[in-house]
Amino acid sequence: MTDSWERARQVLVTAGLPPDHLADRRPLTGGTYNTVEELRLADGSSYVLKIPPPETVPGLRHESRLLVSEAEFYRSAAPVGVPAPSVVAVGDGHLLMTACPGAPWDDSTTGAEQELLRGELGGLVARLHQVTGPAFGYPSGALGPLAPDWRTAFTGMLDAVLDDAVRYEAWLPVPADEVARALRDSYDALDEVTVPQLVHFDLWQGNILVDRSTGAPRIGGLIDGERMFWGDPVADFVSLALLGDIRGDEAFLRGYRQAGGRVEFDEATCRRLALYRAYLYLIMLIETVPRAVGEERVRWTREVVGPALMDALTDLPGSTVRTAPEAGSDRGR
Repeated sequence: MTDSWERARQVLVTAGLPPDHLADRRPLTGGTYNTVEELRLADGSSYVLKIPPPETVPGLRHESRLLVSEAEFYRSAAPVGVPAPSVVAVGDGHLLMTACPGAPWDDSTTGAEQELLRGELGGLVARLHQVTGPAFGYPSGALGPLAPDWRTAFTGMLDAVLDDAVRYEAWLPVPADEVARALRDSYDALDEVTVPQLVHFDLWQGNILVDRSTGAPRIGGLIDGERMFWGDPVADFVSLALLGDIRGDEAFLRGYRQAGGRVEFDEATCRRLALYRAYLYLIMLIETVPRAVGEERVRWTREVVGPALMDALTDLPGSTVRTAPEAGSDRGR
């Protein structure tokens, strides 16, 4: 029996499940960090097992103990009735959870289906945002203890990722210190956030399962909650409209507001949204180095995410940041 089979059996033991009932296991693709596989038992039940990479594998500072945050997300989503995996067992080096029905949302949905699903998604996200936490930041403790205010937490998150840019000599369209200066003048907008709310922060379509088992497509589960933090719910709108603008997603916003979600895109909210866009796009650019992605992925990230970062920075009041002359070179820090 291979080591991976034995590891899966040991996880089942910690979960109180019969290890000798493990009938099959298969890898699940789509992620770029953890090892993920489906475990099928002899009785037909299935579970999802996540294993983080060894600590020696390079990563960004906030990626330490991601499974702690993921388990926190699933436990927090359950009381508000949002479909998501249930935590079966979490330990040092593994997370075992139930499997949700459906497959990752792809381009096969029709226009009418898309509108219905976006409306349903808006309602689910509004319910997520009803959940409040004890303080602000990543529950994993990767960047230290939770903070008493959002400005302290989020500026610490930005500082950490900019430190990662320097440490990995990652390409950015402008040097990291110029990015920091452009962001700093809008930090006062963060003070409007006074309640730490549940933020998934990775709700692009690949992390939304669509279930067609009953005919009309429905959302079967929100998965991969490992990037969650306690903070400003507006931050979720970045990945929900990845590389786009959530303000144009009428179906989503209608579902969000009908379910009690509250958002008005006033000047301060738009400044915060630009800060969160910059944060996500910095992560996407910088992680290509420790992930050692291929040339095609590097090229796409620079050509698509680089301009998106610049758009976010120039949307900040008073920003004078401009694309560096050597933005196409190997290093842009």
